[in-house]
Amino acid sequence: MAQPLAREVAEEVAKLNGVCVRPVALRRLDLVTGKAEIVDVPCGATMESKCPSCAKRNRQLRMAQCREGWHVAEEPVDSPAPATEEQRWLVEFRADMQARRDAAAIAGEDTTDWDAVLAGLDEEINDAGMRGNVVGRTTPKRVRSTRRRQDAPDLPKRKMAKTTLGRTFESPDGKVYRPSLFVTLTLPSYGKVRNGVPVDPETYDYAQAARDALHFSKLVDRFVQNLRRVAGYDVQYFASVEPQKRLAPHLHMAIRGTLPRAEIKQIAAATYHQVWWPPCDRVRFEGEHLPVWQDGVGYLDPDSGEVLPTWDQALDELDHDDAAEPLHVLRFGTQVDVKGILSGTPDADQCIRYLSKYLTKSLGETLDGQAQREHAARFVDALRYEPCSPSCPNWLRYGVQPKGAKAGMAPGRCRSKAHKPEHLGYAGRRVLVSRKWSNKTLAEHKQDRRTWVLEALGQADEPTDPLRYVWKPVPAGDANLAPLAVRLLRSVAERQRWRAYMAQLQAQADGQDHSATQQAGRAA
Repeated sequence: MAQPLAREVAEEVAKLNGVCVRPVALRRLDLVTGKAEIVDVPCGATMESKCPSCAKRNRQLRMAQCREGWHVAEEPVDSPAPATEEQRWLVEFRADMQARRDAAAIAGEDTTDWDAVLAGLDEEINDAGMRGNVVGRTTPKRVRSTRRRQDAPDLPKRKMAKTTLGRTFESPDGKVYRPSLFVTLTLPSYGKVRNGVPVDPETYDYAQAARDALHFSKLVDRFVQNLRRVAGYDVQYFASVEPQKRLAPHLHMAIRGTLPRAEIKQIAAATYHQVWWPPCDRVRFEGEHLPVWQDGVGYLDPDSGEVLPTWDQALDELDHDDAAEPLHVLRFGTQVDVKGILSGTPDADQCIRYLSKYLTKSLGETLDGQAQREHAARFVDALRYEPCSPSCPNWLRYGVQPKGAKAGMAPGRCRSKAHKPEHLGYAGRRVLVSRKWSNKTLAEHKQDRRTWVLEALGQADEPTDPLRYVWKPVPAGDANLAPLAVRLLRSVAERQRWRAYMAQLQAQADGQDHSATQQAGRAA
């Protein structure tokens, strides 16, 4: 029993060599030659707990994305590509389907099937490389007063300039500097903590901490909006969300361009987000006393049989109540760290590494010690019945039907990742990148790295016809699919051959440089 399993050793060897330990087997059929082969495709996991090799590659990719966009000196190209023939055909076909649907509605016919067809076409249009919806917003957006709260300070506002680049500074010797910022924003205190653990768990405000974590991404959006208004240009950013030791999410943000530190702190102090949701402070149904589902009607009060108000009806009631208050108001804490960064300096490299430090770990993987695990358990318990979105089943606990209600919903059983212990209430994206950051998508950054490797190996990455190959998943019991250990060892052997070849090319390049240096010395 003390002997290790051979398969586990194979996985360890794969990890040491940077090979994916959860490859996805796909059968590739070449329509030109008729040849079919099984290809192992990396799983592409971003979490180290799932696949360390893929997570490491994704982290390096994000680091390259951050580095390339932070101190660019030229405006990114913002003109969309011309429409393809396929895209034009899809839009024309959707126009025809929309006309038929409208004709059916005028004739008094049921348009359910037509709506389903149009929804499918909208998905195809997006898959074909077009953004947005052809017909725009189909339902009116709820609009609330944009007047600032009386307890929030006003912010200066500059005239917007059509640029994404920050200010430059010229030294007396004529050298031009393009500084940027590295900003860290945190949430307010919920009680005194020591080593990441509340000193008194009974007085620690877990309820506010839970709501702040659930809506943290909206607060970040508000900060970016205010930052651009004050800066007076289209500020670009690369940010990552990480957990503090006390388990509250906080933000690290690389900002292109610079502003006075006092203004950044002023913006953070004036930024807030109001959550205009129905009240959920009074519990109406719990335990065995829960709303009952009725097909075609919705959820009913188990005592009176009355239909619970839908999500839209609850919002309508909130809109008509002049004395209504937001469910929650979210703000940043007083701790704001602002650091100036210059391109190509050790500080810039250090900040890039810091931005990507925890990207391969889930928020719950940072727990250290029994006390912090107990703190996390109390935090997750506070999140259990907190609504995380309009479609959260927890709304039933407070007498409101969730948006898109269906049978089988029950409070405390939301499947959203916000309620999973490893996410600690934060359901947003871990990496936030503005659209004009590096003028490239993440897929384009990945292709750049692939092209560099292939060129170094002497294998040109020639473009191929995307319609030449047909890819299909290989069933687990396929007779032609080798055991996982065998596939891992094959990938390890291939990776070792690549590395040996790369080392050989590097040695040749070093030898040529040394020879050129000697020749220059003799010539001198």
